[in-house]
Amino acid sequence: MDLVLIRHPAVAVPAGVCYGRSDVALAGDPDAAAADLGRRLAALRAPLPRWVVTSPLARCARVAAALADAHGLDLHADARLAELDFGAWELCAWDAIARDQLDAWAADLLHARAHGGESVAQFAARVGAAVDALVGRVSGDAGAATARGVGASVAINPVAPAIWAVTHSGVMRAIASRALDVPLARAMRWPLEMAAIVWLRVDPRDDGGWRLVRWNA
Repeated sequence: MDLVLIRHPAVAVPAGVCYGRSDVALAGDPDAAAADLGRRLAALRAPLPRWVVTSPLARCARVAAALADAHGLDLHADARLAELDFGAWELCAWDAIARDQLDAWAADLLHARAHGGESVAQFAARVGAAVDALVGRVSGDAGAATARGVGASVAINPVAPAIWAVTHSGVMRAIASRALDVPLARAMRWPLEMAAIVWLRVDPRDDGGWRLVRWNA
């Protein structure tokens, strides 16, 4: 199974502003962004899924809709793939947030909620639940396709099914941390650009563990 994660493109928000769960607008045209992503996914030879899943926030959903339409794929939104809720810090400049609050959050990254929103542990748990549901659904679809004797006639490969998910930096890092069994604090330091592609793969015929195919592609 291939899990292809796509970060949303640049947003119309000044640099240095916290905008986790806020529904901010894209800086550019979603159709153009989707066309560029399609070309890059093709160049990477990323497998075509049956459907695209997206965060419901507009900066992801508008690009995902254009990407799905361009490839003739179904589109599904999952609220569990939205970015971390930063509570009172949303749409505040990071420099304007009290230093003691930021320090308290950094000192207990998993559980602190100085902003009153989600803790990182709560966030990671909901993202993990979303991935489990996606993997279960796609595996079930692939098994049903195999049972019906179809293969090349459908977009999804029944032997190696795929998921494309348009989401956020924090979500992608949480998924990578869980799949690759690395601390989330470590994954948070890995570079991840706007509109970046992260590709993970698991082969049940092997040890069943995930491996990283591409990061920040």
